[in-house]
Amino acid sequence: MAKPKPEKKRESEPTPTKVLPMQLRVGDQLKDETGEYEIIGRPYTTAGAKTAHVRVKRVGSEVTMIRVCEARTSGSR
Repeated sequence: MAKPKPEKKRESEPTPTKVLPMQLRVGDQLKDETGEYEIIGRPYTTAGAKTAHVRVKRVGSEVTMIRVCEARTSGSR
């Protein structure tokens, strides 16, 4: 007879949510390994809709930048 698996402990931190770049809206906030950002411009695409750009501002600062997200194809990693 197999032993039952022990229950996993639930962490207090919420799990990250994956969002497509075109689902971002002005005022949304995102967090990654480089910091926390607020969306200040609508996302737009280039290169045949394979590259998405969004203008962001670092939370607590007036520094703005454009974050870029490239589409991944199923054949390359």
